[in-house]
Amino acid sequence: MTPQHEVSIVTDTRTLIGDEVVAQVSALVEEIFERLKPVLAAAETLLAEPGGAGAETLHRIRPQVLEALGGLVIGAGFVSAPHVLSDQEFGFEWWTTVGAADEDTPEQLFISLDPESPNFLDYTRQSWFTVPRDSGRRHINGPYVDYLCTDEYTLTFTLPVHREGAFAGVVGADVYVREFERTVRRRLLSLGQRAALLNAQGRVIVSNSVRQATGSLVREVDVPAWWTAGAEPLTTAAGATLRRCGDSPIALLVTT
Repeated sequence: MTPQHEVSIVTDTRTLIGDEVVAQVSALVEEIFERLKPVLAAAETLLAEPGGAGAETLHRIRPQVLEALGGLVIGAGFVSAPHVLSDQEFGFEWWTTVGAADEDTPEQLFISLDPESPNFLDYTRQSWFTVPRDSGRRHINGPYVDYLCTDEYTLTFTLPVHREGAFAGVVGADVYVREFERTVRRRLLSLGQRAALLNAQGRVIVSNSVRQATGSLVREVDVPAWWTAGAEPLTTAAGATLRRCGDSPIALLVTT
């Protein structure tokens, strides 16, 4: 292990920089997931009805989906697991303000759900779908370039949907990274040191330095190993600090 990767665990988070950033990011994450809870409840209620739900009945969760839009959330909806719907293999009810005439008139996003189509999108391979399916927990995917909808760096927040205890799909919300950055940038700059918000793979979501671009991989610290070890606050031999932002899979890295 090289010196720059040596770490010491810090148990008193008051010794670490960035309390306000951690608190703000935690609050933003919780606010977005709170917006999804009515969508989750509506989807699970619909799926639990006698006879199940079909593609033609997904519109009944639309009021909750549209209510979730606004603020940082530019897209939201429900995506079913295969063979959950009674009349087709896949299901996709997603609405977005991207490309809409105005934010008060969202548009429905349509994708090919035909496996025989050359344009078929097998969303069951996407991590925003597979992580909630396999872990049973909420997830934040990104930053990634959303070529399907916006061609912009995006974060997708998802919650698993269940029917009779079994995984039945996800509800989710899309957030522009640039808008997330606009919200947290002032506090990141106020730290007076180079700082970045990272995902669990160590990729930069946003930072206060041009040296750490969105999507770039941090190498000062082995972030995936840190998450696997429990994500306790730490300092490195070089004086960097790394800490988790609440219960979210986002970490704050501050370096000298």
